[in-house]
Amino acid sequence: MRGKTVVITGATSGIGEVAAERLAGMGARLVLVARDKARAEHTLARLRQAGPGVAHTVHYADLSRLAEMRRVARDIAAAEPRIDVLMNNAGAMFSSRQVTEDGLERTFALNHMSYFVMTLALRDRLVASATRVINTASDAHKGRKLDFTDLQSARAYSGFDVYGRSKLCNILFTSELARRWAGTTVTANSLHPGFVATRFGDESGGMLSRAVRVAKLGAISPEKGAETLVYLASSADVAGSNGLYFYKSRPATPTPEARDPDSARRLWEESEKLAKMTN
Repeated sequence: MRGKTVVITGATSGIGEVAAERLAGMGARLVLVARDKARAEHTLARLRQAGPGVAHTVHYADLSRLAEMRRVARDIAAAEPRIDVLMNNAGAMFSSRQVTEDGLERTFALNHMSYFVMTLALRDRLVASATRVINTASDAHKGRKLDFTDLQSARAYSGFDVYGRSKLCNILFTSELARRWAGTTVTANSLHPGFVATRFGDESGGMLSRAVRVAKLGAISPEKGAETLVYLASSADVAGSNGLYFYKSRPATPTPEARDPDSARRLWEESEKLAKMTN
C-alpha cells in the first residue's frame, strides 16, 4: 500500500478507524471524510503515528445531505490526482424516522445515497486510477426486501428494519456498479464485517440504543471487524474480484433479494433520480 491513496468515510471510529490505522501502517496515505472535527483530528493524530511522514488529510461534510456529498466529492477530486481505494464505510441507525432537507429518510440518505453519490461524482478519478471501491454492507440485509413505492419508509418505520434495507441497498449498488462499469479499471465489492462492538447504534435513541448495547456484549472487536476491509483494500488476491460480497475475507453469498439484477437496476435508476445525476 506504500504510496497509495485511500479515501474513506466513517473513519473516525469503529472498524473504519482501525482499517485506516492499519492501512496507514502499511504505507498508505489516508484521505478522511468526516463530520466531527474533534474526532477527525484525533484520528489524524493516530494515523500520523501509524504512518509517520505521510500527509494524511481530512475533508469535512455531512454525508446525509446531497449537496454536501457532491461538494466534498468535488473537493477530493480537485485535491487528489489519484485515488487507489474508495472505501464507503459511513453508516448509522436511528430509532425514529428523520427526514433530511432533501426529503430523504436519514438512514437511506447516509447509508446508501452517500455511497452512490460519492462514487459517481468521483468517477473520472476512479477510472483513471484503477480504483478498488469497497462498500461496507452487513448481514443485517437478510430478510429484507426493497419496496420501491416507499424507499423513504414513510408508511412504516422500524429502525433496525430500515437499517437492514439500507445494507441491502449497499449490496445491490455494488453489483450494479460492477455491471455498469465493467470494462473500466474500477472494481467494486461489498462486505459484512461481522457484528462488531463499536459505538455504532449508541446514539440511535430509545429502546433501540439499549438493545444494541446489550447485543454488543457478544460482538467481535473492531480490530477483528476491520480485517475484511483491510483485506479488500490491500490484498493482491482480490485484484480482479468484482461485484462480490465478502465475509471473513472470503466471498460469501447474500440473500436472493440482494442478488436480484432487476432490483439492482431499479435501485440505481431511482437513486439517479433522487441525486439528479447520471453515470
